[in-house]
Amino acid sequence: MSSTPLSAAEKFRLLLNQDARYDAEAYNFIYEALDYTLKVVVGQSTRSNMHVSGPELLEGVRRFAIQQFGCLAKMVLENWGICSTADVGEIVFNLVEFDLMGKQDSDSKLDFLNVYCFEDAFEVRPVFSYRQDRDEWTASYVATATN
Repeated sequence: MSSTPLSAAEKFRLLLNQDARYDAEAYNFIYEALDYTLKVVVGQSTRSNMHVSGPELLEGVRRFAIQQFGCLAKMVLENWGICSTADVGEIVFNLVEFDLMGKQDSDSKLDFLNVYCFEDAFEVRPVFSYRQDRDEWTASYVATATN
C-alpha cells in the first residue's frame, strides 16, 4: 500500500507547525529573493547551473528587501523573525529539510553565519526624484557610508 506524496502546501504547513520561529511571509520572501538573486545578483544567463551560494543569496536578500521595503526593510524582516544572516540560513535549510528547496552537498548553514550585520546592511537613505513626464515623485534607496 503506497501513500500519496504530500503536496508542497502540505509540506509547508508541516514546516510551519514544526518551527514557528519564522512567519510564513519570511519563507515566501526567501523564495522571491532567490528568484531576484538568480536574475539580478548572479545573472541567470551566465550560470551553467541554477545554484546560488549562501553569500550570494544573502546579497540578494539585502538588495531585494531594500528594493521592496526601502528604509523599512530591516523592520519588516525582523517582524517576520529574520534578524540575522543566520536566520536566512535556518529558513533555507528548513525548506531543504521539507523538500521545498534544493541544495548541494557542499552547502552548509555555516555559509550564512555572520555574513553581514543587519544594522549596517539595511542602513539606507532615500533619494527622491521628480518625473515631470509622469508628474510624480519616486524614491530610490542608497546605502549609507557604513555599508
